[in-house]
Amino acid sequence: MSEQNTIQDNIQDFLKGFEQNASDFLEGAAETFLGKADTLRDGTELDPVSLPRDLYAHKNAQTEWWYYTGHGETSSGRSFGFELVFFKRRTDLDKFSLVPLRFFGNPIYFAHFALTDCDNKNFRYSHRKSANGFFDAPASASEDHFHLRLGDWSLRESHDTHVLRATIGNDVVFEATLKPSKSPVLNGKNKKGVSFKDEGEASRYFSYTRMAMEGDLIWNGQTEHFTGSSWMDREFGTWTPTEKQKGWDWFSVQLEDETELMCYQIRDGSNKISEFSSGTFVEKDGNFSPLAKEDFIIEPTGYWKSPSTKAVYPSGWQLKVPKFYLDLTVTPVMQEQELDTRGTTMIVYWEGACEVKGKAGGKDIVGRAYVELVGYDRSHDSPNLAYFLMGNNFEFPSKSIFG
Repeated sequence: MSEQNTIQDNIQDFLKGFEQNASDFLEGAAETFLGKADTLRDGTELDPVSLPRDLYAHKNAQTEWWYYTGHGETSSGRSFGFELVFFKRRTDLDKFSLVPLRFFGNPIYFAHFALTDCDNKNFRYSHRKSANGFFDAPASASEDHFHLRLGDWSLRESHDTHVLRATIGNDVVFEATLKPSKSPVLNGKNKKGVSFKDEGEASRYFSYTRMAMEGDLIWNGQTEHFTGSSWMDREFGTWTPTEKQKGWDWFSVQLEDETELMCYQIRDGSNKISEFSSGTFVEKDGNFSPLAKEDFIIEPTGYWKSPSTKAVYPSGWQLKVPKFYLDLTVTPVMQEQELDTRGTTMIVYWEGACEVKGKAGGKDIVGRAYVELVGYDRSHDSPNLAYFLMGNNFEFPSKSIFG
């Protein structure tokens, strides 16, 4: 038995040595052809948010996103929800197993777009990526002003208004202008936009919690004008994922009394809620208050199992913020609002339009919300390089929106 153990140990040592040598070789090749990887830490990681500069892209942020959700109603009375998000990712520190990801692009741009038909219970989405390679749609993110594009999708600012454009397939075009109704909210306990995810690990994070929305939605050659209300989250930085950051449940709530609530629970590997979970409550006049983990309670009221990925998500929640006398029930307008984006951002997540009812200060209140659930599917723990390289410009037109 001792001799057999020695042989197994020798094999393990050989494999470890081979893996290390292969990793060193590939990293050396990347440095030779692409230059040395940047640490992406320049000492500004915990600096306060500075506006308008931080609305624009950053050269050295590892991860940044511009995240819009909202609820609209067309001129014919049809209700819908939407999600549109652009990501920019520096790949200096990323690897697929032993392979430096910067071989395939640095930075890489991603975008997701989803529409929920609240009346007919239809859900469609599309997702894209680009490293500005030979087969990629052109992508860019300006560091001098607010302008992003990935193919014919775009985000930009004009006269203090955010202008959005995205498509699904050949039959859906979404174009909207969003005008902030309130000043941006700087999230984090010190109200400076520094949002800690773990000890010493933070993003910069600010939100436009209420934006008047107007635009046009085109499908199957028909155009309908719409109005509504949107929410925008902007987050960027270089932080290290830890055991305490295995998933999260994020809520953005707009209530009819013109107050807003953002809160999120970060979950660790054993599904325990991290003490770094936090939120922000925004009053009608725009004044805002940070929320710590102990300031809010999120309790699932049901669950939904995805028929495609088999992931099980909470579906419906009781959301309470006692210090602001909020007791809310959040209900998805439909359960099937899951996005499989393994061909772009390499994750499966649920993000959906929700309805809100409950009490605020003892009075009945209604509102709308968007909820994002990440980490219930764990396929990203073992990402597939071939799937990532082949998966691009996916469209998921399961049913015609407003069909």
